[in-house]
Amino acid sequence: MKIAIQGELGSNSHMATLAMLGNDISDLGIVPCNVSAEVMARVISGEADAAVLPIENSLHGSVAEHYDLLLELDVRIERESLLRIRHNLITAPGVKLTEIRRVISHPVALSQCRKFLALHPEFEVMPFYDTAGSVKHVMEQGLRDVAGIAPELAATQYGGEILVSSIEDHTQNFTRFHLIRRREDPWLAGPLQPEDKMSLAFAIDHRPGTLVAALERLAGAGVNLTKIESRPVPGSPWEYVFYVDGRFDRPEKAEVAVAAMTEHCRMIKVLGRYRAAAVTTE
Repeated sequence: MKIAIQGELGSNSHMATLAMLGNDISDLGIVPCNVSAEVMARVISGEADAAVLPIENSLHGSVAEHYDLLLELDVRIERESLLRIRHNLITAPGVKLTEIRRVISHPVALSQCRKFLALHPEFEVMPFYDTAGSVKHVMEQGLRDVAGIAPELAATQYGGEILVSSIEDHTQNFTRFHLIRRREDPWLAGPLQPEDKMSLAFAIDHRPGTLVAALERLAGAGVNLTKIESRPVPGSPWEYVFYVDGRFDRPEKAEVAVAAMTEHCRMIKVLGRYRAAAVTTE
C-alpha cells in the first residue's frame, strides 16, 4: 500500500503514518511529495492509496490549506492520530557541538526551538524546506559544520546522529494528522474501534442567528462540539465555510445531527467519521 505524505522520508508525517498503519499493513510504501496539492493529486489519480496530512498543531493552530483540499476534493477522513512533536539536533556521526556553525530546518520547527537556539548565538539559523529534508541535505552533502532539526526517524533514515535530543520549547506539542482516502474506496482493514467523532463542513445564509441555529442542531442531536474553524469562500468576499469536529457516543446521534443540519444549511459535507485519536508519546 502506498501512502503519500508532504515532506521527506523521516518526517513527522512519516512517523504519523507508521503510528496509524504500521501495525495493520505489513507492506507500507511512503511516497514523499513536495507540496500538499501534489499529495492529494496522487490520491485522486490512484498513484497513492491514501494520504497522511497534518490538520492541526497544538501550538500553531490549523493547516488552512488542508481544510480547503478536504472540501474541494471527493475524499474522506478515515483515521486520525495525535503525535507528540520532538525536535532533535541531528548531525553527521562524530560531529561535536563546538563544530556546528549553522542550523537548518523548517521555519515552524525553528520557531518551536527558540530557547535552545538562543543559548547558542554562535549558530547561524537558516530556514529549510523540510525538517527531515534538512538531515537528508546534511548527510548527502557530507556537511560537518551544519546540523538539522528534525524527528528521530530522520536520523535513522539518513544515517545521522542525534547530538541533542528534545530541544523543543514546549513538551505539550502535538500535531493531529488525518488519514485521507478517496470517498469511493473501501475502508482499510484493521482492528478499529467504533467511530465516535466526525468532521463536517457547512455554509449557511448570511443572516443573524443562522450559525447559532446550526450549532444548536448539533447539540440537540447529542453531538459535543470540540472544534470550530471558519474559512473564506473564494470569489465571495466576507462569506465563510465553517468546519466543525464533534464527538458522539452512538452512531445514530451523528446521523440525526447531519440530517438536522442538512435542513438548515445551504451546503454541508461530511468530511469523515472515524475513531478519535489517542495521544502517541513514542
